[in-house]
Parts: sequence; C-alpha cells; structure tokens
Amino acid sequence: MSARNRRSTAAVVTAGTAALLTLCGAAATAMAAPSSGGSAKGSAAMVAAAASGHTVTVPRGLTISDGTRHVIVNGRSIDFGTVVRDLAWNPSGSKAAFIDGHGNLVVSNPDGTHRVTVAANPGGQTWSHPTWQVAAADRTNQIPAKNNIVFSAKIHGSTVLEGIKATSNHGRPAKISLNGYAGDGQVPQTNNTWPNAGGSYGSAVYENTHTGEVYIRDDYLRQQGGALAKGSEPALSPDNEEVVFVRSVHGHDHLFVEDFGGSTNVVKDVTPSATSNYTEPTWSPNGKTIAFRAPTGTYTITKTAHGFGKPVKVSTHTGLPAYRG
Repeated sequence: MSARNRRSTAAVVTAGTAALLTLCGAAATAMAAPSSGGSAKGSAAMVAAAASGHTVTVPRGLTISDGTRHVIVNGRSIDFGTVVRDLAWNPSGSKAAFIDGHGNLVVSNPDGTHRVTVAANPGGQTWSHPTWQVAAADRTNQIPAKNNIVFSAKIHGSTVLEGIKATSNHGRPAKISLNGYAGDGQVPQTNNTWPNAGGSYGSAVYENTHTGEVYIRDDYLRQQGGALAKGSEPALSPDNEEVVFVRSVHGHDHLFVEDFGGSTNVVKDVTPSATSNYTEPTWSPNGKTIAFRAPTGTYTITKTAHGFGKPVKVSTHTGLPAYRG
C-alpha cells in the first residue's frame, strides 16, 4: 500500500490561510563584507548578479541564499546582518529560519531584523536545513496546532532529525520520533538529513544517506512513515500530494516527482534533458512551479497540461532557492 493511500484515512484539516506580507523597499546601497570571511569583491559580485536580474524574470517570492549575509529576494540583495545558511520561510512568509555563522538556529523578520536565537548550538554539532512544521489545530480529533522547526543535526558523526518550537528563545531541541508504518518495520533512526515539511497535516519528507532513499514522516492522527523512492534532497508539495527529489541519471542529477494522487504512486523524471546537475528543488506556494539550483544560476520548471515544461533561467545567482509565502 502506498504512503498516500495510508494517509488517506486521516481526516482533512482546513488550515487557516495566512496573509502575505509585502516585501519592504529596495536593497541597501552599501553592504558590509560577509561575516563568513568572504571579501568585499564577493559582495560586489552578488550586487552585480542582482542588478543583472532585468535580463530574466524572477518569480515573486523567490529567495536565494548562499551562506553569506546577503539574501536575494525578488531579485534584490538584502543584508541580513549575519551569515545565513539554509534559509527557510514559514508558510505566511512572515518569518525566516536559518543557521547563522555560529551554527545556531535563528528566526528573523523577512529583512533579517529582530533576530531570535531559537536554539544555540552547544558545540561539536553541525546543524542544517531547518524547515517549518506548521498545522492548524484539529479540535474534532483533539490535535493541537503545530508551529515547530525541524532540522538535521550531526552529533558525534551521527546525523539525526531534531525539532523545537519555533517561538523558543535559547530553547533545547529534541530528537523527533521516526516510527514506521504498521507492518513495514522500523525506519532508520540515523543518517537522516534534508527534512522538508509541507501542507496542513504536519507531514515532512527527508533523505537517508545510508539507504539512499527518500522517506515520508506523517504526523497527524499518529506519527508513522516509510520509504518512498531512491533519491535525495526532497521537498514536499504544499498540498501533500507530490514530492520532488534529486536522482542521478547517466552522471547528471535530475529532478523526479512522485505523485501520491492515484491508486499507485507514480515517479517521473521531470528534467529528462538535463545535461548538468539540477539540485536543491523547492515548490512554489501554489504548487505549480519548482525552483532549483544549477551550476549557472537558479531555474524553474512549471506544470503544464502534460507534466512539466522546460527549465527556465530566473536568476544568474547560484544558491539555495526558497519561496517566501
């Protein structure tokens, strides 16, 4: 039985629609050098890349972070005032979560202000890829609302998934539960990374570097999960119906999409003509577009009547793409 079929027995939750916020003004005209030790020349290159955005169409809400203190937002460079790694947005786009230069988990406003250290890295650990787990309360089934951040933590050589309330201030993360579907046995407890939550159920997908598979974690009426397909760097669609992930084909990384909507799960290569590596995919809020990283910039593919269209370059800047609300 497919993961989607197992989840179809759960009652449907109608998540409250969050209001989108308007991006504040133009980028700052003067920028400091990145805290990570990059030169002023690196910052100037980023500004130039942002300025060249008139040659391509940057989708509204698309952001690109590259491990410096500057984040590309709608084609403009925003100085967050601190190193930004693995940037992720809450569903409303009102808050950003990322790993700062000290390895801490931080939440801020969309322009990097009002930063709060949700959890301070105790040392000896490497944290990465935070994702927001947000779900409305289900009073019928007595399920409380969720507003958590899940991330990957490498501790003494072992990589696990941890979670913490998004509103914490110097809180203590805890390892999240990973239970298998009934009858399928247990899922791996270590070597798990790249978590990505989506939809209104509190579900998430992640990769296991040992098995080379993508897993789903359901967290609705009860916590359960299992393997989906061979691949890495997964992202769950906003409606919980599809997952996009990376898989190597003839020496290049392609993007694959697994559709849970039918009686059987269907996996399809949506970039069959790729001649370079396509990685780090992310869904647009309406679930119609996938943005991803390529060696020459940031690209998107958009759904058509017959699947997905050809890749379109939307930015000359290369980094981790993410959609803000």
